[in-house]
Amino acid sequence: GPRRVGKTTILNDFLNHCSFAYKLASGDSIVAQEILSSQNFERIKEYAAGYELIAIDEAQKIPHVVQCIKILVDQVSGIRVIATGSSSFELSGQVGEPLTGRKHTLTLYPIAQLELAKLHNRFELQERLHHWLIFGTYPEVVVAGTNSEKQKILEEITHSYLLKDILELERVKGSKVLLDLLRLIAFQIGSEVSLSELAAQVGIDVKTVARYLDLFEKSYVLYNLRGFSKNLRKEVTKKSKYYFYDTGVRNTIISNFNDIPLRNDVGVLWENFLVIERLKKMSYSSLYANSYFWRTWDQQEIDLVEEREGKLFGYEFKWKEQRTSKPPRDWHASYPEASHETITRENYLDFIL
Repeated sequence: GPRRVGKTTILNDFLNHCSFAYKLASGDSIVAQEILSSQNFERIKEYAAGYELIAIDEAQKIPHVVQCIKILVDQVSGIRVIATGSSSFELSGQVGEPLTGRKHTLTLYPIAQLELAKLHNRFELQERLHHWLIFGTYPEVVVAGTNSEKQKILEEITHSYLLKDILELERVKGSKVLLDLLRLIAFQIGSEVSLSELAAQVGIDVKTVARYLDLFEKSYVLYNLRGFSKNLRKEVTKKSKYYFYDTGVRNTIISNFNDIPLRNDVGVLWENFLVIERLKKMSYSSLYANSYFWRTWDQQEIDLVEEREGKLFGYEFKWKEQRTSKPPRDWHASYPEASHETITRENYLDFIL
């Protein structure tokens, strides 16, 4: 998962209640780096001797750490390994073939409404909805006392941590072009994104824009929602929509923490919030679906389409509308068996909890 969402905190809490004999290694430790990156079986086996569980925090900082884990799992009978890593774990290509069939991956996001529901009842969640839309749900932000504290924390996360993995591991000269690109995306939430338009506005080529957007996806900064189609000529499929994994980060990028009544972008914030909270619910509840948006060239659209269990489920997100809207004409004609539901402030908790 992304940085600052609580991976180390959860690991330490797990270890404090763990019945296994465990050893905790940190990717920041020079000794751990030297031994675990050595690919020397005898040294690694010696390091793990007597333990049932080896936990490696910030594992992405250790070169060849996946080969080390493979050695442990293959050669030490009964041992378990937990490795936490930020997005650069994936960016650096460390997670992949060597552990096929040997690993289970858990992704951690900024705090979900599903989790907050254990602390607040439904009325309280709805009462705080404006707050979640403006400041997001990074753990440090949720527990901060004042709005000014929350803004400072979001500034720190956005400018010191959000792009750190990309800048460390990829051929990116500086953060300015990345922030410029993110700012453009922030103003286009809910709309299809044109790579050529982005390239022209930022002043880089289309291939570089595509590479940066891919890095943002792997860094858990942006979520890419692609168009759905059964190859009908009237449907738009080649473009993508992008959403921020955290609305607080999105608002930090555009320097806008105004309250909801003072904003002209509440509709897209609402859409972003629901798409990501639905993603968290599906991930944490082990529900599996392919997710898309749907739009035709004559502007008929559905915000979110889920393809699961051989069926299609269409959802439209309305901030102001309190009544159920009818499905678009072409959606109903093309997919008569598909369901259609309007998600409003009245029923959204049933959609994300």
